[in-house]
Amino acid sequence: MGLCLTAVCALAGPKAKADNSDLKTVITLTMPVEVPGVGQHLLMPGTYVFKLLNSPVDRHIVEIYNQDQTKLLTTVLTITNHRINATDKSVLTFSEQPAGEPQAIKAWFFSGQHYGESFVWEKPKAILLAKETNEVILTTPVAMADAPEVLTTAPLEAVTPTGDTVAMATVVEPAPVEVAAAEPAPVVAPEPVAAALPKTASNLPLIGLVGMFTLGGGFLLTGLLKRTA
Repeated sequence: MGLCLTAVCALAGPKAKADNSDLKTVITLTMPVEVPGVGQHLLMPGTYVFKLLNSPVDRHIVEIYNQDQTKLLTTVLTITNHRINATDKSVLTFSEQPAGEPQAIKAWFFSGQHYGESFVWEKPKAILLAKETNEVILTTPVAMADAPEVLTTAPLEAVTPTGDTVAMATVVEPAPVEVAAAEPAPVVAPEPVAAALPKTASNLPLIGLVGMFTLGGGFLLTGLLKRTA
């Protein structure tokens, strides 16, 4: 474990330089490092260039070049992984192997980002790594190939130290899902309703008053007719 941590610190130091355009990272290794990909390579101590080729699926393709980028050493299938705390330098992490054996690369986290690349191994090597490191290792049951369509469509899984196949989620931590807060519904003021006046009296008094006026008018008209007769 001490060797593993020392390697991570060394890679995260001044010898690791990054370029934001394509996550290009120049890394100087101080020990042999085994990487997966087409042909599976052992990177000896020296300087290398890691570059990410984006793909439209939930996995990526990492290319590893020599120092002056004149030779592509290997093409690696990776899948996006999440970390809680971002660092200001690029970091490589490793699966610790027995003493005397090269460290096996596990993930690459770019400086300042919460997302990194977890490396996928071919099935035979993944089973061996799982037993040697006592860790769950990302794998694919198909043979690696240079064609991007093969890498981006290859099925993904993971193997345990006992050789059992498990879901990929046991290795890769997905990014937290951000749920957008629902906008509050607009408050609509109710339209004012005219208050109905209570009905406090009946029409009977009015009818009686009209009747009295009618009767009086009749008596008056009768008197006038008698005088003119």
